[in-house]
Amino acid sequence: MTVTDRFLSYVAFDTQSDELTNMTPSTPGQMIFAEYLKEQLEGMGLEDISLDANGYLMATLPANCDTDAPVIGFIAHLDTSPDMSGKHVKPRIVEGYDGLDITLNEKEGIVLSPMEFPELLNYVGQDLIVTDGTTLLGADDKAGIAEIVTAVAYLQAHPEIKHGKIRIAFNPDEEIGQGAHKFDVARFGADFAYTMDGGAVGELEFENFNAASAKVIIRGRNVHPGSAKHKMINSMRVATQFIVMLPRWETPEHTEGYEGFYHLVGIEGSVEQTVLTYIIRDHDRARFESRKKEIEHLVRKTNTEYPGCASVEIRDQYYNMREKIEPVMHVVELAEKAMLEAGVQPKVQPIRGGTDGAQLSFKGLPCPNIFAGGENFHGRYEYVAIQSMEKATDVIVNICRLAVEK
Repeated sequence: MTVTDRFLSYVAFDTQSDELTNMTPSTPGQMIFAEYLKEQLEGMGLEDISLDANGYLMATLPANCDTDAPVIGFIAHLDTSPDMSGKHVKPRIVEGYDGLDITLNEKEGIVLSPMEFPELLNYVGQDLIVTDGTTLLGADDKAGIAEIVTAVAYLQAHPEIKHGKIRIAFNPDEEIGQGAHKFDVARFGADFAYTMDGGAVGELEFENFNAASAKVIIRGRNVHPGSAKHKMINSMRVATQFIVMLPRWETPEHTEGYEGFYHLVGIEGSVEQTVLTYIIRDHDRARFESRKKEIEHLVRKTNTEYPGCASVEIRDQYYNMREKIEPVMHVVELAEKAMLEAGVQPKVQPIRGGTDGAQLSFKGLPCPNIFAGGENFHGRYEYVAIQSMEKATDVIVNICRLAVEK
């Protein structure tokens, strides 16, 4: 079975996560998918296969050499983003992409165009898997899962490639920042690992945003509008005042590289109460702390005009893994060499987001992030090149081989 075959079978599972359920996994579809994968790994003859009640699936490919090689882990997540439906995904292969517009859904007029997404032109001549424009695709991170399973199958089929003990894990709820919360690092037992959760070919990342969520609650007072003067407090109007107090240029659509931001991801409101949900991101820890303080300052400022009206709940999600990776940079160097031998030029860059690897690094498992090959994650314009998934698979195999040779 090819990496493409596996990927196309995996995207059929609806595994969209949901931060509101307060469960692990947060949605039942993730456990259904994990059980399917468990059966697949059992059929491959892997060892130490376990699936716990929280949806964490782990397995072992035993070493086939006598060398004292490190135990290497490869990790990908089961869930897809809450930002768009992952139900009834209808993938389509565009063979030999010609560099022109791709009509995803003629009826709805949904077009994937290099005019809007110029990165498409990097894939001219390659075979792209796209959506029908009504759902996301799920390359984030089912491409990563497919690549790991395919690499393991390749190593099994080629015993002449010597490797140490390989551990693999597929976990739930990465997209809602909870993927590593119940990950048992001790049970996983790897010396270091890689998340296969990056974007375009060559991406190799060992630093990421510091991240927090902020829920700003504005409470109003509803009075009949005919007699509301000096009595009504419309929480929605107060909320809009709060929104515009944050720097308008410090948002995702105006930032890049190491620049941090405030991102308003949800509004739910009425006259009586409005809830604003933000995510706060910055690579620099001091600036990150400053951003959280700014949210708290604006809440206090709102309360000077509307006493007791506003409150905020801020929750840290993960931190920049760079401080945990720098002492073990040979882990990054191994991945770089594996990419070069696969004909891939490494692109070491900061993650403008986060992966489970960030939290796992702070739990004692150094865990850089490697490309899975997809583009335009979390939306209807998501796509992945088959050749990118094949390259990612080659990189995994090379890491396993090079760790023994070194």
